[in-house]
Amino acid sequence: MKIFETIDQLREELRKYKSGQTLGFVPTMGYLHQGHLSLVEQSKKENDVTVVSIFVNPAQFGPAEDFDSYPREAERDEHLLRKLAVDVVFYPAVKEIYPEGYATYVEVEKLGNVLCGKSRPTHFRGVTTVVLKLLNIVSPTCAYFGRKDAQQAIIIKKMAKDLNLDVVIQAMPIVRDPDGLALSSRNVYLSPEEREAALSLSRALKKAKTEIEQGLRDASAIKEFIQKEISKYPLVTIDYIEVVTLDALDKTNTITLDNTLVAGAIWVGKTRLIDNFTLGEI
Repeated sequence: MKIFETIDQLREELRKYKSGQTLGFVPTMGYLHQGHLSLVEQSKKENDVTVVSIFVNPAQFGPAEDFDSYPREAERDEHLLRKLAVDVVFYPAVKEIYPEGYATYVEVEKLGNVLCGKSRPTHFRGVTTVVLKLLNIVSPTCAYFGRKDAQQAIIIKKMAKDLNLDVVIQAMPIVRDPDGLALSSRNVYLSPEEREAALSLSRALKKAKTEIEQGLRDASAIKEFIQKEISKYPLVTIDYIEVVTLDALDKTNTITLDNTLVAGAIWVGKTRLIDNFTLGEI
């Protein structure tokens, strides 16, 4: 496994692989868990070469968010990636991605203003900017993202389509702990009591999906059902619960089985967590 810290070094290395070989790319912010590693494993199955980036992107954090305290553990991450025989790791400093005087950003209109974008108004501009930069740097055949961040995956797919990027964007299934909690690097923030409370979202979503499978199609009723289930947990504050179309993230009154995203975000103490399920493919 080779590790590079500069764009020029990485590009020089990747030039060796581009003659007919497929290149898979997994962008991460590090502090890797099995969700990230499942993306790496998928990339290795489908490609000749796999590149993983580790970069905590300041542009996607708001001024009062957890950029400084976001968990970082480089040696642990490198150990996990070596075990999976990753070919290349890109580990840039902030100044490498955003040098002095940096002033260019990319934004997908409308899709980034709803759901998580309501309470994090600059978040997706930061996500799309860094992902576009990384895709331009790596030039992968395919890039892999998790469906836990469903809105992010939808936005990145839209960006890739609109900007005619020569890359396939793959949205892979959510990976969960045995109790159902969606894996997240931020789960490390949770105390034992908070972790139990954090299960409220995944449990409510699971019950809501069962209600839909049994015939409920009213979006308002599903939202109310999820909110009522979560309200049983006193340590939890709801950021949002929404039922939207999967293709355009538009609010909908009627749930369809091929174009619906049911998504939520909650606060448990100082930790913000997200989860969702989809009816249809991202």
